[in-house]
Amino acid sequence: MTSATLPTGLIALPGVYRPQADTRLLAEALAREDLGPRTDLLEIGTGTGALALHAAGRGARVTAVDVSWPAVVAARLNALRHGLPLRIVHGDFAARTAGRRYDVVIANPPYVPAPENRLPSRGPERAWDAGPDGRVVIDRICTGAPALLRPGGVLLMVQSAMCRPQDTVDRLATAGLPAEVTARTSVPWGPVLRSRRAWLQQQGLADEAEEREDLVIIRAQYF
Repeated sequence: MTSATLPTGLIALPGVYRPQADTRLLAEALAREDLGPRTDLLEIGTGTGALALHAAGRGARVTAVDVSWPAVVAARLNALRHGLPLRIVHGDFAARTAGRRYDVVIANPPYVPAPENRLPSRGPERAWDAGPDGRVVIDRICTGAPALLRPGGVLLMVQSAMCRPQDTVDRLATAGLPAEVTARTSVPWGPVLRSRRAWLQQQGLADEAEEREDLVIIRAQYF
């Protein structure tokens, strides 16, 4: 696997997030980073393991973490299927990586605004619901990034423009990681956003005629 190519024929168990436009955008960003046998990479929220496999295929030593057991099982099956070594662990990223540091951290966290304050504890919604402003997990990653990265290490994170990318850039800068938006794409609204249109409009997060969502890559480096 080279460039931004993602593995094909992935096993996706019920409720596991399948690679979509945000996955591909993050893969393109990762393709611009130098990876090799001496690169330790962490993926937060691995889903099927697509991005972790992409990185392992380029020689990186990859740890992938997910709070969903079906995702962990799917990623392990996909690693076996593709014959690539991955360390795949279940649980909260901060708890499962305590004391470890990485050269690259990638994340496609939940970022869809949801009416409920509490994150879902089961079901496919765990992959996208992220509280009323869509920032519950994003903010945790911003806070935790300095403890995860080695000096010179890079964080790549994808999120929706709906949940204020500038806040992410500012939070990372405050944490000691200069950051910027390095890529952007526009995609049609999916079924989750369409089902929440009235609520999103009430919250001032979307216009009545809005049909597309901007996705952005934020790149930060720890010096």
